[in-house]
Amino acid sequence: MRSLQRFGPGLAISALTIVLSTPGLAAADEAGNGKDTTYYISLGDSLATGYQPDVDKDTDAAYTDQLYAQLKQRDPGLKHIRLGCTGETTESLISGGKCDYPGAKSQLDAAVKAMAQHHGKVAYVTLSVGANDIQACVSPAGSLDAACLNSASRTMGKSLARITGALHQAGTKNTRFVGSTYYNPFLATWLLGAQGQQAAKESAPPIEAGNTGIAQVYKSTGFKVADMAGAFSSNDFTTMVNVPGAGEVPANVAKICQLTWACTPKKDPHPNADGHKVIAGAFAAVLAQDDAPGTGASPAPSDSAAPEPGKDTGANHPTTNGDLAETGASSSTPVLAGAGLAVVVAGTAAVYFARRRRTGEEG
Repeated sequence: MRSLQRFGPGLAISALTIVLSTPGLAAADEAGNGKDTTYYISLGDSLATGYQPDVDKDTDAAYTDQLYAQLKQRDPGLKHIRLGCTGETTESLISGGKCDYPGAKSQLDAAVKAMAQHHGKVAYVTLSVGANDIQACVSPAGSLDAACLNSASRTMGKSLARITGALHQAGTKNTRFVGSTYYNPFLATWLLGAQGQQAAKESAPPIEAGNTGIAQVYKSTGFKVADMAGAFSSNDFTTMVNVPGAGEVPANVAKICQLTWACTPKKDPHPNADGHKVIAGAFAAVLAQDDAPGTGASPAPSDSAAPEPGKDTGANHPTTNGDLAETGASSSTPVLAGAGLAVVVAGTAAVYFARRRRTGEEG
Protein backbone atom coordinates (compact mmCIF):
# COMPACT_ATOMS: atom_id res chain seq x y z
CA MET A 1 0.00 0.00 0.00
CA ARG A 2 1.79 3.18 -0.90
CA SER A 3 -0.48 3.87 1.48
CA LEU A 4 0.33 4.85 4.95
CA GLN A 5 0.41 8.13 3.04
CA ARG A 6 -3.10 7.19 1.96
CA PHE A 7 -4.20 5.94 5.35
CA GLY A 8 -7.88 6.23 5.95
CA PRO A 9 -10.13 8.54 4.08
CA GLY A 10 -8.38 10.96 1.99
CA LEU A 11 -4.77 11.36 1.35
CA ALA A 12 -4.28 12.04 -2.36
CA ILE A 13 -3.62 15.77 -2.34
CA SER A 14 -5.20 17.85 -5.10
CA ALA A 15 -6.59 21.34 -5.50
CA LEU A 16 -10.35 21.64 -5.24
CA THR A 17 -12.57 24.68 -5.57
CA ILE A 18 -15.57 24.52 -3.30
CA VAL A 19 -19.04 24.10 -4.71
CA LEU A 20 -22.64 24.80 -4.21
CA SER A 21 -24.74 22.11 -5.81
CA THR A 22 -27.21 24.64 -7.21
CA PRO A 23 -25.39 27.62 -8.84
CA GLY A 24 -26.99 31.01 -8.35
CA LEU A 25 -28.66 30.06 -5.09
CA ALA A 26 -27.61 33.24 -3.31
CA ALA A 27 -29.17 35.31 -6.06
CA ALA A 28 -32.39 33.30 -5.74
CA ASP A 29 -32.49 33.98 -2.02
CA GLU A 30 -32.00 37.69 -2.57
CA ALA A 31 -34.88 37.68 -5.03
CA GLY A 32 -37.13 36.13 -2.40
CA ASN A 33 -37.43 32.85 -4.31
CA GLY A 34 -35.56 30.77 -1.73
CA LYS A 35 -38.03 31.33 1.10
CA ASP A 36 -38.27 27.63 1.96
CA THR A 37 -34.64 26.83 1.24
CA THR A 38 -32.57 25.03 3.87
CA TYR A 39 -28.94 23.97 3.69
CA TYR A 40 -26.71 20.98 4.26
CA ILE A 41 -23.01 21.87 4.71
CA SER A 42 -20.49 19.04 4.33
CA LEU A 43 -16.86 19.40 5.42
CA GLY A 44 -13.87 17.09 5.41
CA ASP A 45 -11.12 15.45 3.40
CA SER A 46 -11.27 13.03 0.45
CA LEU A 47 -13.90 10.95 2.19
CA ALA A 48 -16.21 13.95 1.88
CA THR A 49 -15.16 14.62 -1.73
CA GLY A 50 -15.61 11.05 -2.97
CA TYR A 51 -12.04 10.54 -4.18
CA GLN A 52 -11.78 7.34 -6.25
CA PRO A 53 -8.33 5.87 -7.05
CA ASP A 54 -9.43 4.22 -10.29
CA VAL A 55 -10.01 7.64 -11.87
CA ASP A 56 -7.64 9.50 -9.50
CA LYS A 57 -10.09 12.32 -8.82
CA ASP A 58 -12.99 13.41 -6.65
CA THR A 59 -16.42 12.15 -7.73
CA ASP A 60 -20.10 12.48 -6.95
CA ALA A 61 -20.05 9.00 -5.41
CA ALA A 62 -19.16 10.74 -2.13
CA TYR A 63 -21.19 9.82 0.94
CA THR A 64 -21.97 13.53 1.24
CA ASP A 65 -23.73 13.52 -2.14
CA GLN A 66 -25.56 10.29 -1.34
CA LEU A 67 -26.64 11.59 2.07
CA TYR A 68 -27.80 14.82 0.46
CA ALA A 69 -29.97 12.86 -1.99
CA GLN A 70 -31.60 11.02 0.93
CA LEU A 71 -32.16 14.17 2.98
CA LYS A 72 -33.60 16.02 0.00
CA GLN A 73 -36.34 13.40 -0.37
CA ARG A 74 -37.90 14.58 2.88
CA ASP A 75 -36.80 18.21 2.50
CA PRO A 76 -37.21 19.21 -1.18
CA GLY A 77 -35.92 22.73 -0.52
CA LEU A 78 -32.58 21.47 0.80
CA LYS A 79 -29.40 22.70 -0.93
CA HIS A 80 -25.92 21.24 -0.53
CA ILE A 81 -22.90 23.43 0.22
CA ARG A 82 -20.07 20.98 -0.50
CA LEU A 83 -16.87 22.22 1.09
CA GLY A 84 -14.73 19.05 1.36
CA CYS A 85 -11.12 19.18 0.20
CA THR A 86 -8.99 16.18 -0.76
CA GLY A 87 -5.82 16.12 1.31
CA GLU A 88 -7.23 18.33 4.07
CA THR A 89 -5.87 17.98 7.61
CA THR A 90 -7.51 19.26 10.77
CA GLU A 91 -4.98 22.10 10.81
CA SER A 92 -5.39 23.08 7.14
CA LEU A 93 -9.17 22.93 7.53
CA ILE A 94 -8.75 25.78 10.03
CA SER A 95 -5.90 27.77 8.47
CA GLY A 96 -6.35 26.99 4.75
CA GLY A 97 -3.83 26.12 2.06
CA LYS A 98 -5.08 22.90 0.49
CA CYS A 99 -8.02 24.27 -1.52
CA ASP A 100 -9.28 27.68 -2.59
CA TYR A 101 -12.40 29.15 -1.00
CA PRO A 102 -13.40 32.46 -2.63
CA GLY A 103 -14.09 35.03 0.04
CA ALA A 104 -12.80 32.79 2.83
CA LYS A 105 -9.37 31.84 4.11
CA SER A 106 -10.10 28.18 4.80
CA GLN A 107 -12.70 25.43 4.71
CA LEU A 108 -13.77 26.21 8.28
CA ASP A 109 -13.93 29.93 7.53
CA ALA A 110 -16.08 29.22 4.46
CA ALA A 111 -18.44 27.06 6.54
CA VAL A 112 -18.79 29.63 9.34
CA LYS A 113 -19.46 32.40 6.82
CA ALA A 114 -22.02 30.28 4.97
CA MET A 115 -23.74 29.56 8.29
CA ALA A 116 -23.84 33.30 9.02
CA GLN A 117 -25.14 34.09 5.53
CA HIS A 118 -27.91 31.50 5.88
CA HIS A 119 -28.43 31.95 9.62
CA GLY A 120 -31.26 29.80 10.94
CA LYS A 121 -31.56 27.87 7.67
CA VAL A 122 -28.62 25.47 8.00
CA ALA A 123 -30.29 22.17 8.88
CA TYR A 124 -27.32 19.78 8.72
CA VAL A 125 -23.54 19.90 9.10
CA THR A 126 -21.37 16.81 8.62
CA LEU A 127 -17.62 16.37 9.14
CA SER A 128 -15.05 13.67 8.40
CA VAL A 129 -11.41 14.70 8.83
CA GLY A 130 -8.23 13.61 10.59
CA ALA A 131 -6.56 10.78 8.69
CA ASN A 132 -4.17 13.08 6.82
CA ASP A 133 -2.74 14.55 10.01
CA ILE A 134 -0.24 11.73 10.44
CA GLN A 135 1.15 11.94 6.90
CA ALA A 136 3.99 14.29 7.81
CA CYS A 137 5.22 11.75 10.37
CA VAL A 138 5.74 8.94 7.85
CA SER A 139 8.77 8.86 5.56
CA PRO A 140 8.55 7.70 1.91
CA ALA A 141 10.15 4.44 3.07
CA GLY A 142 7.43 3.96 5.67
CA SER A 143 9.37 4.75 8.84
CA LEU A 144 7.51 6.54 11.59
CA ASP A 145 8.87 9.53 13.52
CA ALA A 146 7.67 8.92 17.09
CA ALA A 147 8.25 12.51 18.26
CA CYS A 148 6.35 13.82 15.24
CA LEU A 149 3.55 11.36 15.96
CA ASN A 150 3.27 12.50 19.56
CA SER A 151 3.01 16.12 18.52
CA ALA A 152 0.65 15.43 15.61
CA SER A 153 -1.80 13.46 17.74
CA ARG A 154 -2.08 16.27 20.27
CA THR A 155 -2.40 18.92 17.58
CA MET A 156 -5.10 16.90 15.87
CA GLY A 157 -7.14 16.58 19.06
CA LYS A 158 -6.96 20.32 19.71
CA SER A 159 -7.73 21.20 16.09
CA LEU A 160 -10.71 18.85 15.91
CA ALA A 161 -12.10 20.38 19.10
CA ARG A 162 -11.65 23.87 17.69
CA ILE A 163 -13.33 22.92 14.39
CA THR A 164 -16.35 21.29 15.96
CA GLY A 165 -16.68 24.00 18.62
CA ALA A 166 -16.60 26.75 15.99
CA LEU A 167 -19.18 25.02 13.82
CA HIS A 168 -21.52 24.35 16.72
CA GLN A 169 -21.27 27.95 17.91
CA ALA A 170 -22.07 29.19 14.39
CA GLY A 171 -25.21 27.05 14.19
CA THR A 172 -28.62 27.44 15.76
CA LYS A 173 -31.08 25.16 17.55
CA ASN A 174 -32.27 24.08 14.08
CA THR A 175 -28.84 22.77 13.08
CA ARG A 176 -27.94 19.11 13.49
CA PHE A 177 -24.25 18.22 13.61
CA VAL A 178 -22.74 14.79 12.88
CA GLY A 179 -19.07 13.76 12.72
CA SER A 180 -17.66 10.35 11.84
CA THR A 181 -15.27 7.87 13.37
CA TYR A 182 -13.23 5.59 11.07
CA TYR A 183 -13.45 2.08 9.69
CA ASN A 184 -10.34 -0.11 9.86
CA PRO A 185 -8.64 -0.29 6.41
CA PHE A 186 -5.80 -2.43 7.77
CA LEU A 187 -8.07 -5.48 7.95
CA ALA A 188 -7.05 -6.12 4.34
CA THR A 189 -3.73 -7.49 5.65
CA TRP A 190 -5.71 -10.63 6.59
CA LEU A 191 -5.30 -11.79 2.99
CA LEU A 192 -1.49 -11.90 3.32
CA GLY A 193 -1.42 -15.13 5.33
CA ALA A 194 -0.70 -15.89 8.98
CA GLN A 195 1.42 -12.81 9.62
CA GLY A 196 -1.16 -10.57 7.98
CA GLN A 197 -3.98 -12.18 9.95
CA GLN A 198 -2.20 -11.48 13.21
CA ALA A 199 -1.55 -7.90 12.11
CA ALA A 200 -5.24 -7.46 11.22
CA LYS A 201 -6.29 -8.66 14.68
CA GLU A 202 -3.77 -6.38 16.36
CA SER A 203 -5.04 -3.37 14.43
CA ALA A 204 -8.54 -3.56 15.92
CA PRO A 205 -7.90 -2.36 19.52
CA PRO A 206 -5.93 0.78 18.56
CA ILE A 207 -8.50 1.74 15.93
CA GLU A 208 -11.23 1.36 18.54
CA ALA A 209 -9.25 3.42 21.06
CA GLY A 210 -8.73 6.18 18.52
CA ASN A 211 -12.41 6.20 17.62
CA THR A 212 -13.27 6.58 21.29
CA GLY A 213 -11.03 9.66 21.51
CA ILE A 214 -12.49 11.16 18.35
CA ALA A 215 -16.04 10.50 19.56
CA GLN A 216 -15.26 12.20 22.87
CA VAL A 217 -14.27 15.39 21.07
CA TYR A 218 -17.42 15.31 18.94
CA LYS A 219 -19.72 14.73 21.91
CA SER A 220 -18.07 17.47 23.97
CA THR A 221 -18.81 20.06 21.27
CA GLY A 222 -22.41 19.14 20.50
CA PHE A 223 -21.88 16.73 17.60
CA LYS A 224 -23.49 13.35 17.27
CA VAL A 225 -21.32 10.49 16.01
CA ALA A 226 -21.73 8.37 12.89
CA ASP A 227 -20.28 4.97 13.80
CA MET A 228 -18.39 4.13 10.65
CA ALA A 229 -16.53 1.28 12.36
CA GLY A 230 -19.85 -0.30 13.25
CA ALA A 231 -21.22 0.18 9.74
CA PHE A 232 -18.17 -1.65 8.35
CA SER A 233 -18.35 -4.38 11.08
CA SER A 234 -14.75 -3.47 11.87
CA ASN A 235 -14.59 -5.54 15.08
CA ASP A 236 -16.41 -8.67 13.87
CA PHE A 237 -13.74 -11.37 13.63
CA THR A 238 -16.26 -14.07 14.66
CA THR A 239 -18.73 -14.26 11.78
CA MET A 240 -17.16 -16.06 8.83
CA VAL A 241 -18.04 -15.15 5.24
CA ASN A 242 -17.05 -16.76 1.95
CA VAL A 243 -15.30 -14.29 -0.35
CA PRO A 244 -14.61 -15.43 -3.93
CA GLY A 245 -10.88 -15.81 -4.43
CA ALA A 246 -10.14 -15.55 -0.71
CA GLY A 247 -12.26 -18.30 0.82
CA GLU A 248 -13.62 -18.05 4.38
CA VAL A 249 -12.71 -14.76 6.04
CA PRO A 250 -14.11 -12.82 9.03
CA ALA A 251 -17.04 -10.50 8.32
CA ASN A 252 -14.94 -7.39 8.94
CA VAL A 253 -12.38 -8.50 6.34
CA ALA A 254 -15.15 -9.29 3.86
CA LYS A 255 -16.62 -5.82 4.42
CA ILE A 256 -13.33 -4.00 3.93
CA CYS A 257 -12.83 -5.89 0.65
CA GLN A 258 -16.41 -5.26 -0.45
CA LEU A 259 -16.57 -1.57 0.47
CA THR A 260 -13.06 -0.20 -0.23
CA TRP A 261 -10.21 -0.55 -2.72
CA ALA A 262 -7.93 -2.07 -0.07
CA CYS A 263 -8.10 -5.65 -1.40
CA THR A 264 -7.70 -4.71 -5.06
CA PRO A 265 -4.39 -4.40 -6.93
CA LYS A 266 -4.50 -0.68 -6.09
CA LYS A 267 -4.33 -1.51 -2.36
CA ASP A 268 -6.00 1.81 -1.65
CA PRO A 269 -8.14 2.10 1.50
CA HIS A 270 -10.53 4.74 0.13
CA PRO A 271 -14.15 3.56 0.07
CA ASN A 272 -15.66 2.63 -3.28
CA ALA A 273 -19.18 3.69 -4.34
CA ASP A 274 -20.74 0.93 -2.24
CA GLY A 275 -18.62 1.99 0.72
CA HIS A 276 -19.78 5.57 0.39
CA LYS A 277 -23.37 4.30 0.33
CA VAL A 278 -22.79 2.53 3.65
CA ILE A 279 -21.16 5.63 5.14
CA ALA A 280 -24.10 7.76 4.01
CA GLY A 281 -26.36 5.24 5.73
CA ALA A 282 -24.40 5.59 8.98
CA PHE A 283 -24.89 9.36 8.94
CA ALA A 284 -28.55 9.00 7.96
CA ALA A 285 -29.15 6.56 10.83
CA VAL A 286 -27.90 9.13 13.34
CA LEU A 287 -30.09 11.84 11.86
CA ALA A 288 -33.09 9.50 11.84
CA GLN A 289 -32.76 9.03 15.61
CA ASP A 290 -33.89 12.60 16.05
CA ASP A 291 -36.40 13.88 13.53
CA ALA A 292 -36.89 17.21 15.32
CA PRO A 293 -34.03 19.54 14.24
CA GLY A 294 -32.02 20.98 17.09
CA THR A 295 -32.90 18.53 19.84
CA GLY A 296 -30.01 16.70 21.43
CA ALA A 297 -27.51 19.08 19.89
CA SER A 298 -26.29 20.78 23.05
CA PRO A 299 -22.76 19.97 24.19
CA ALA A 300 -22.33 17.09 26.59
CA PRO A 301 -20.85 17.82 30.03
CA SER A 302 -17.06 17.78 30.00
CA ASP A 303 -16.96 14.76 32.29
CA SER A 304 -19.39 12.70 30.23
CA ALA A 305 -18.24 9.27 29.14
CA ALA A 306 -17.23 8.75 25.52
CA PRO A 307 -19.67 6.59 23.54
CA GLU A 308 -18.61 3.17 22.41
CA PRO A 309 -17.42 3.49 18.82
CA GLY A 310 -18.30 0.56 17.36
CA LYS A 311 -18.38 14.26 -10.63
CA ASP A 312 -16.17 17.05 -10.29
CA THR A 313 -17.61 20.05 -8.52
CA GLY A 314 -18.19 23.79 -9.11
CA ALA A 315 -17.99 26.83 -6.76
CA ASN A 316 -19.75 28.43 -3.81
CA HIS A 317 -19.12 31.98 -2.64
CA PRO A 318 -20.17 32.62 0.96
CA THR A 319 -20.16 36.40 1.34
CA THR A 320 -20.94 37.19 4.98
CA ASN A 321 -17.87 38.43 6.81
CA GLY A 322 -17.02 37.15 10.27
CA ASP A 323 -14.24 35.74 12.40
CA LEU A 324 -13.98 32.09 13.27
CA ALA A 325 -15.87 31.15 16.40
CA GLU A 326 -13.86 29.75 19.29
CA THR A 327 -14.41 26.25 20.59
CA GLY A 328 -16.42 25.57 23.71
CA ALA A 329 -14.84 22.14 24.19
CA SER A 330 -13.60 20.88 27.52
CA SER A 331 -9.84 21.35 27.88
CA SER A 332 -9.52 17.63 28.57
CA THR A 333 -10.97 16.43 25.29
CA PRO A 334 -7.97 17.15 23.03
CA VAL A 335 -5.81 15.11 25.42
CA LEU A 336 -8.24 12.19 25.29
CA ALA A 337 -8.36 12.35 21.51
CA GLY A 338 -4.60 12.72 21.21
CA ALA A 339 -3.96 9.69 23.38
CA GLY A 340 -6.32 7.54 21.36
CA LEU A 341 -4.98 8.77 18.05
CA ALA A 342 -1.39 8.12 19.07
CA VAL A 343 -2.33 4.52 19.78
CA VAL A 344 -4.06 4.24 16.42
CA VAL A 345 -1.10 5.52 14.45
CA ALA A 346 1.40 3.35 16.32
CA GLY A 347 -0.75 0.28 15.79
CA THR A 348 -1.49 0.91 12.13
CA ALA A 349 2.15 1.72 11.42
CA ALA A 350 3.07 -1.71 12.78
CA VAL A 351 0.51 -3.27 10.45
CA TYR A 352 1.95 -1.32 7.53
CA PHE A 353 5.49 -2.48 8.26
CA ALA A 354 4.30 -6.11 8.48
CA ARG A 355 2.66 -5.72 5.10
CA ARG A 356 5.80 -4.22 3.54
CA ARG A 357 7.96 -7.10 4.83
CA ARG A 358 5.47 -9.56 3.46
CA THR A 359 4.99 -8.01 0.02
CA GLY A 360 8.24 -6.13 -0.53
CA GLU A 361 6.33 -3.11 -1.84
CA GLU A 362 8.02 0.20 -2.50
CA GLY A 363 6.98 3.20 -0.37
